Amino acid sequence: MIRILLAEDMNMVRGALVALLNLESDLEVVAELERGDEILETALAVKPDIAVIDIDLPGLDGLGAAVQLHEHLPQCRTLMLTSIGRPGTLRRALAAEVSGYLLKDESPAELAHAIRRVVAGHRVIDSKLALASWNGMESPLTEREAEVLRLAAEGSEAREIASQLHLSTGTVRNYLTTVVTKLNARNRVDAIRIARDAGWLL
Repeated sequence: MIRILLAEDMNMVRGALVALLNLESDLEVVAELERGDEILETALAVKPDIAVIDIDLPGLDGLGAAVQLHEHLPQCRTLMLTSIGRPGTLRRALAAEVSGYLLKDESPAELAHAIRRVVAGHRVIDSKLALASWNGMESPLTEREAEVLRLAAEGSEAREIASQLHLSTGTVRNYLTTVVTKLNARNRVDAIRIARDAGWLL
């Protein structure tokens, strides 16, 4: 029996997935969660064979949870589910050493098949996502520029970002101006949208 931890923040979707997976004779959902920051503690308690994780979760995103699982419970495989195939996000998932990455519009039978393959030691990546990643642009932002933009996206003002990163406020403003220029954005808000859509904001 394959023991599954399922993390999905939408109650109706989670309930449907649990019901469908439990119909399979060799699959059993042993834990269902709606928050990413509950995954590691629960996984350590129930020892699932695989964690099926929505990429967008409150508390801690799915990829952050996958990294924690890989560090603290490496025998638990991870399969990410996403509704939006962003090339940058797939690259982050691969860097986090997830075992599978599927779009949510796959059939229940395809999800069950992917779970079995991942538990058997294979890597499963949706072909449409893999193609998008292959064709996707690499981020034009430096690591520091991305860091500044990420903090701005979280609502921090230039002064707060400067304090957090031990920079001058003027330097932070220069970084943000450079980011807007590099992304051909209209303003900072537009730059954040462009970077998020491309999967460049970690």
